[in-house]
Amino acid sequence: MFDTLSDRLAATFKSLRGKGRLSEADIDATAREIRIALLEADVALPVVRSFIKQVKERAVGAEVSQALNPAQQVIKIVNEELIGILGGETRRLRFAKNPPTVIMLAGLQGAGKTTLAGKLGHWLKGQGHAPLLVACDLQRPNAVNQLSVVAERAGVAIYAPEPGNGIGDPVKVAQDSIEFAKSKQHDIVIVDTAGRLGIDQELMRQAADIRDAVKPDEVLFVVDAMIGQDAVNTAEAFRDGVGFDGVVLSKLDGDARGGAALSIAHVTGRQIMFASNGEKLDDFDAFHPDRMASRILGMGDMLSLIEKAEQTFSQQEAEQMAAKLAKGPKEFTLDDFLAQMEQVRKMGSISKLLGMLPGMGQIKDQINNLDEKDVDRTAAIIKSMTPGERKDPHIINGSRRARIARGSGVDVSAVKSLVERFFDARKMMSKMAQGGGMPGMPGMPGTGGGPGRQKKQAKQAKGKRKSGNPMKRKAEEQAAAARREAAAQGGQPGQQGGAFGLPGAGQDAGSFELPKEFRDMLPPSDK
Repeated sequence: MFDTLSDRLAATFKSLRGKGRLSEADIDATAREIRIALLEADVALPVVRSFIKQVKERAVGAEVSQALNPAQQVIKIVNEELIGILGGETRRLRFAKNPPTVIMLAGLQGAGKTTLAGKLGHWLKGQGHAPLLVACDLQRPNAVNQLSVVAERAGVAIYAPEPGNGIGDPVKVAQDSIEFAKSKQHDIVIVDTAGRLGIDQELMRQAADIRDAVKPDEVLFVVDAMIGQDAVNTAEAFRDGVGFDGVVLSKLDGDARGGAALSIAHVTGRQIMFASNGEKLDDFDAFHPDRMASRILGMGDMLSLIEKAEQTFSQQEAEQMAAKLAKGPKEFTLDDFLAQMEQVRKMGSISKLLGMLPGMGQIKDQINNLDEKDVDRTAAIIKSMTPGERKDPHIINGSRRARIARGSGVDVSAVKSLVERFFDARKMMSKMAQGGGMPGMPGMPGTGGGPGRQKKQAKQAKGKRKSGNPMKRKAEEQAAAARREAAAQGGQPGQQGGAFGLPGAGQDAGSFELPKEFRDMLPPSDK
């Protein structure tokens, strides 16, 4: 959704790099480009004006003029101001002191309230709660049936005493659901209300009546992120007519320009709390303004990626796999490789995961063109092998490759390529698990050279002769002991080792100079 905005901002910042100082003309030109980028992204005009004013005021100040790298300082300012208009800090749900906590969903018809009720219930269940979905949309055809299906998929309970389709009193259903939740030990009640194609008095009255009947702890306004400027107008109407505490953005994975996300929090004064970015139940999470700003500026979202990994991989499984790799490469089999691959697949779309990595915006087209079915084809190849072949792929000869290819529906070359890539990956993973570090990185543990160099050093040490003079021999032994101690600390005697094991680097990792090839891969804020 933010691809166009990200591309325009990246092009704007690229023109600033390499300039030792920024003149007022440079800042004015940059502000003008950012203004055009935001307007093209369908951001509300009042928000654009406020944003540009703040950026220009800070950009002409001392923090840019006295900075060692003015271009990076401007990017930092834009990042901080983006976080500000997106709501600042992350807003968490407020839970009732005495359960159940009541969450009411409001919004226009088609915004995705019913589907989002299931996603929110599934998310809260994963947090250890026992949510109950309440069907109060009794007007839209089959709305009750849809919520029942969504609740079943999410694995949460539902309260739907009325059939809907114009039959039943939604206010009474909402009232009765509270007592039902208490009797069934549900600590959270999610009320799905009816919507309209547009704002009208009947919609506002019904929503207000349900709100007064259940006295919700949170009223969440669900807005379709693809409707642009109208999302802000609708949000203001709901805020004035019914009132809401937070915003939920749905359909954030669409191809619209995304101005609603950058406008709604600033205009309404209510923070975005959740974001839905896909059709699956897992495509839903809390909204973090700082992480969204980083994504827009192409800096990635490593925190969200780590959280997804922690939710998918268990600590015990990770420790078992690390112990297996530490024993040697042969301990890691194709069965383990398949299990790891399926775990990664559970985290979601591969292209979405890659998009969270810093600097991936430069290869956006390649990521978007990734074939997600490649993982399925790889799994089919491995599952077409015998247990013996998975345990020891070295036995896979020409005739075995042909049989595996027929069984998995791929070419023989695909089987051969998979086995070769597996051997390479296994070797690298085993070396890293044993503390070998990354090959080719001087100063890192285990990268000082291969076995040949270690033997040569041992031979040289073995060939050294000790002095026959007892006093001189004692001095040599003391000097050798001092050298060993210094080597263990990562430096020369009297010299402090750095965080990277480099002598003289100090404790500050910032004093370590990366090669140019690695610096080019980093986001602007980390160079």
